[in-house]
Amino acid sequence: MLYLIFNEGYTTTDGADLTAPALSAEAIRLARLLHRLLPDDAEAAGLLALMLLTDARRCARTGPGGDLVPLAEQDRSRWDRRLIAEGIDLISRTLPRGQVGPYQLQAAIAAVHDEAEHAGTTDWPQILALYELLEHLAPNPMVTLNRAVAVAMVHGPAAGLDLLDTLRSDKRMARHHRLFAARAHLLERLGRYDDAAGAYRDAARRATSAPERRHLTARAARLRPAPGRSEAPAGPGAGVTAS
Repeated sequence: MLYLIFNEGYTTTDGADLTAPALSAEAIRLARLLHRLLPDDAEAAGLLALMLLTDARRCARTGPGGDLVPLAEQDRSRWDRRLIAEGIDLISRTLPRGQVGPYQLQAAIAAVHDEAEHAGTTDWPQILALYELLEHLAPNPMVTLNRAVAVAMVHGPAAGLDLLDTLRSDKRMARHHRLFAARAHLLERLGRYDDAAGAYRDAARRATSAPERRHLTARAARLRPAPGRSEAPAGPGAGVTAS
């Protein structure tokens, strides 16, 4: 329940704002309390670490006017280094203690992202290995989607698309806007700009959050061919779902 409350605060399911900070703050407060009550529970510690490491990026996730800023484009100087240090310390002390659980693995993935000074220095092979372990422990289509993004970063966008295609028959994911957004990003990286623009538009139609819809619509518009040109120029390829 705390995980769901935090997620709703981090990215609202609908409405004009991307985040609801009061919800995230309350989830973190309750997670701290839970950790104090259960100091030896590794997953309680992992959940708190995950929240801290994720919430540390909140201020950089929106630009002027509340527009969504993807992870790869964020100004990392705006990340909360105090929360990052606390989260990394907590997960570093928790992981060696015993059996690893899903919250600890998600926290470890968030830590790898947060430790990278720039997007280009992200340790994607380590993230891929962590997602593979997470999918083994707690398989679900959203984990597979995120693993596909990591596969694309390590082995190329075609390999990522092949994995994403396995989700198109999964009723839990087949119509989810994040699947279309991830496909659009990988199609763009492959230079298939028309297909990418269509996937971005499909993702925008399915997104319930106004900032996400605006972001996805803008991505599609950026790929629209100019008059007299058959294809749009390649962009920075920052349409990854993670933020």
